[in-house]
Amino acid sequence: MSVKAPIPPSPSEDDYVRQVTSAEPPPLLSETDPFALFSDWLTEALAKEPNDANAMALATVDESGLPDVRMVLLKEADERGFVFYTNLESAKGRQLAGDPKAALLFHWKSLRRQVRVRGPVSPVSAAEADAYWATRARPAQLGGWASDQSRPLPDRMALEKRIAEVGLKFGLGKVPRPAHWSGFRLAPSSLEFWRDRPFRLHERLVFERAQGGWTTKRLFP
Repeated sequence: MSVKAPIPPSPSEDDYVRQVTSAEPPPLLSETDPFALFSDWLTEALAKEPNDANAMALATVDESGLPDVRMVLLKEADERGFVFYTNLESAKGRQLAGDPKAALLFHWKSLRRQVRVRGPVSPVSAAEADAYWATRARPAQLGGWASDQSRPLPDRMALEKRIAEVGLKFGLGKVPRPAHWSGFRLAPSSLEFWRDRPFRLHERLVFERAQGGWTTKRLFP
């Protein structure tokens, strides 16, 4: 059985003129500091996106070179890079250990913006991982111990049993960070800021890391 999704009609020329002339011209994108621009966009997304404005698609490659992608949550971003956390024995943890490069994509649908990031990935320090682990809710900490992330699960009961066992193990005491759980930092070699404009005449601004700073260029949509 085939399923066909309805395709919206193409806008008319009158629609284009109306969109362009009625919309307030947006401010020009910053062309000097990609991290300041990202911070501005993320701050606005956190205020306006209904769910998980810090969600990002993380793309890695497996041992055969086949791309793999999933959604993760950004936990820190500054001039050093973009930080996320995971089970190091998960698919993405193993893939990053074998080929420590990745790409990120932020898509803020409500704002009609996206940011693409690419670069090398390195582990965060134990102190950084410990500090973030301490902020996680206790059930999430127990889950970090109980889940053999990305590996086969016989049934839901097996996971719930494992969580109960871990809960009994630690009782009411502190739940330490397991050795198999930590974080990664992607240090961007390039960032692309994309902003929707009428009739797919979108704005694209690329920052590329160069010795001593950043170069910028604009791309055709």
